Amino acid sequence: MSYVSCALRAAAPRRLPPPWRSPRPFSSTTGPTTKKSVPYQKTLKEEGSGSGEPSRPPPPSAEVVVVGGGSLGCQTTYHLAKQGVTSVVLLERDRLTSGTTWHTAGLLWQLRPSDVEVELLAHTRDVVSRELPAETGLHTGWVENGGLFIASNKQRLDEYKRLMSLGKVYGVESYVLTPSQTKDLYPLMNIDDLYGTLYVPKDGTMDPAGTCSTLARAATARGATIIENCPVTGIQVRADDFGVKRVYAVETARGTIQTPCVVNCAGVWARALGRLAGVHVPLVGMRHAYVVTERIEGIQNMPNVRDHDASVYLRLQGDALSVGGYESNPIFWEEVSEKFAFGLFDLDWDVFTQHIEGAINRVPVLEKTGIKSTVCGPESFTADHKPLMGEAPEVRGFFLGCGFNSAGMMLGGGCGRELAHWIIHGRPEKDMYGYDIRRSLTDNNRWIRERSHESYAKNYSVVFPHDEPLAGRNVRKDPLHEELLRQGCVFQERHGWERPGWFSPRGAAPVLDYDYYGAYGQERHRDYTYNQLLGDEYTFDFPPHHDIIKNECLMCRNALALFDMSYFGKFYLVGPEATKAANWLFTADVSKAPGSTVYTCMLNKRGGVESDLTVSRISPGDPASPLAPAFEGDGYYLAIGGAVAQHNWSHITAVLQDMKLQCKLLDCSEELGMMSIQGPLSRVVLQEVLDADLSNEAFPFSTHKLVTAAGCTVRAMRLSFVGEMGWELHVPKADCVKVYQAVMQAGARHGITNAGYRAIDSLSIEKGYRHWHADLRPDDTPLEAGLAFTCKLKSGIPFLGREAVEAQKAKGIFRRLVCFTTEEKVPMFGLEAVWRDGKVVGHIRRADFGFAIDKTIAYGYIRDPAGGPVSLDFVKSGSYQLERMGVTYPAQAHTKSPFDPDNKRVKGFY
Repeated sequence: MSYVSCALRAAAPRRLPPPWRSPRPFSSTTGPTTKKSVPYQKTLKEEGSGSGEPSRPPPPSAEVVVVGGGSLGCQTTYHLAKQGVTSVVLLERDRLTSGTTWHTAGLLWQLRPSDVEVELLAHTRDVVSRELPAETGLHTGWVENGGLFIASNKQRLDEYKRLMSLGKVYGVESYVLTPSQTKDLYPLMNIDDLYGTLYVPKDGTMDPAGTCSTLARAATARGATIIENCPVTGIQVRADDFGVKRVYAVETARGTIQTPCVVNCAGVWARALGRLAGVHVPLVGMRHAYVVTERIEGIQNMPNVRDHDASVYLRLQGDALSVGGYESNPIFWEEVSEKFAFGLFDLDWDVFTQHIEGAINRVPVLEKTGIKSTVCGPESFTADHKPLMGEAPEVRGFFLGCGFNSAGMMLGGGCGRELAHWIIHGRPEKDMYGYDIRRSLTDNNRWIRERSHESYAKNYSVVFPHDEPLAGRNVRKDPLHEELLRQGCVFQERHGWERPGWFSPRGAAPVLDYDYYGAYGQERHRDYTYNQLLGDEYTFDFPPHHDIIKNECLMCRNALALFDMSYFGKFYLVGPEATKAANWLFTADVSKAPGSTVYTCMLNKRGGVESDLTVSRISPGDPASPLAPAFEGDGYYLAIGGAVAQHNWSHITAVLQDMKLQCKLLDCSEELGMMSIQGPLSRVVLQEVLDADLSNEAFPFSTHKLVTAAGCTVRAMRLSFVGEMGWELHVPKADCVKVYQAVMQAGARHGITNAGYRAIDSLSIEKGYRHWHADLRPDDTPLEAGLAFTCKLKSGIPFLGREAVEAQKAKGIFRRLVCFTTEEKVPMFGLEAVWRDGKVVGHIRRADFGFAIDKTIAYGYIRDPAGGPVSLDFVKSGSYQLERMGVTYPAQAHTKSPFDPDNKRVKGFY
């Protein structure tokens, strides 16, 4: 028998601090165990026939074919059947769970720093603990022993307190414990270095075989067909009459299934399955491990433990523990084997040792506890540590449910239900943008690999509000990148794009090539200015450069600032039926005369907001110019936030395909730069640079013109995203630096300053402008979000989602976005609970500090606890508090923006 401490000493004796250097009272011949086995009494490996033949013949056709019989495949099949799809077939190449699910630790933690994930986890817990036992009479293996999060410092405990406050919104019971209270709960724990803990009594663990076999039983009882030992050999894709690629059939060695819909739940093997259909699946395979101890006296009934600062978890396994974590040097699975089923790798103790050290520190009895077995299996990981779900942009009818980053069991129930709804209705019920494959589409393997590594290595890091990745940087740089870098720009990364965050007076802070945190023989960067500036942000208080961002904001409010927004998506919708498409796509009436610009939304069928953007009517131009392409019919220029440009492109494309319209969507995002000059002095400065009259009469708000700046043709738009008078200049990339320098030179004597997106975040929330995917999401309607003015409801023009909006208007609004301010200057970032008259009524979606009004501003959706509609009178009549990290602060509710509520400044009236 090997011991935990022996494994640690054998793996890396030279790196061990005291006391592990001292001799140990066990045989020197005892080495790390080589036994590989999962800690479950039952797996599905032993239940097969052993013949290798399919468990039943494939049917000739099906409404949906799910490929992959792990957690996601079984959950999706079950929820499809439960939502009424009886002609659903699940194909598994070996036995259910045989890929990655069979060896998973099966932990379920209810609290995450995301409201949507809390809801997804709640449904998984409900499925395994209540729904499946009630339906089948079978026990899934759910064990409710609680969860304990360990904090060794104030920052970590602050993070846990944020989770506790969010949990109150969803009824998740949790408690912050002192070290002594923690010791009472978990007597075997070392508390000498504890700052505190978060205890969630109703967390627990799932059994992979028990859960998946029960799901299969429930799904087949509802009409689903599950076929094991039936690998997929091909996917037939055909183009329709309009050239749109669609799924047609799934091929197996035992027959072809004709189907319009395939769901890729193949885990690590999802990339290979995607290639069969011509779909890129951006994930990587890695080896992920834990060890199982021998019996530990006194460990029975203890909660599962996550010691994030030690990057280790301790999962109760009967009278033993499973010990695992996330290391900085994980082993990539470079060549994914098609034949790998119910398989495990040999554990690399040099890689795993760091988890042993953390585990022994937290539970010292482990030092003399034997290791029964090791579990090292393949898992799939993604660039942002979020799953890949939804319909692939390349092929209609090809859905993904993969890349779950070792969380496939705990997220499986919630995600399976959302994916089923997605397939049936075209959209999920919840806001799944963070998981949607359309959030980012790249085949840049360096970006995928680097970001996946960093996401894995930082999985247990504190989630700070303004953290930025170090991996996968400088992939997409706009024309002003080098110019702004020299002026101290601290860049943010958004789906490959570098965009200005804020400007440091300390000078240039370039982002260097990724050093893998010193892993794989890479030398770590020293004196890395950009990383040091990020480190200053690792706080839940105001950061050290709070005053720098304040200066950028107030210069914009009092004089003028230039914002480089070149990473924006810039599309043209053109063609004979472009106006027909625009009328259907956009909530506002955009079919105006050329020269007009309209702020509008795009909705889904349920009335949820898929996007907010500006749409400008244009005239045909020079075929060689990115400012105005040549086209026949009508044309519209769309400007969309760069972080969500791919999502918008996919949404518009899908609508155009479904409507079979004669028009095209053109992407000029890379060909055009975009700079926004905003502030009371913007007209004075730009009048020196542009050859056009910028007066209110000649160039009113929400209009655009082609003008000349520094000898270059640009498109000037009078718009604002910060609540000031200003213009956007859309410039061919070759001319961007020249135009930028001309504006900065003209503005120098007026005090012009560069400003970044941190300032935009503050300025826009102060004015009450929405940020899509923050206070505006696909599960929010324009009526709930205060954007009814964007909907052409007084016209007879139909638009996508109109029926749902009209139905909600007639029924009443039962959830409403409300602006709050606090007198106390306390930083808030979102997820804070909203209390009204002593009851929780919602949570904050987005928050920042407003420097002009000198207050914290927060936006959140609230409900009436009694179930009634949320009228403006209801909003005004309550007494409010915002709970931040367990502490409540009095708040004032506003029904209009607290800054310039009459919109005078954007119209040039100061």
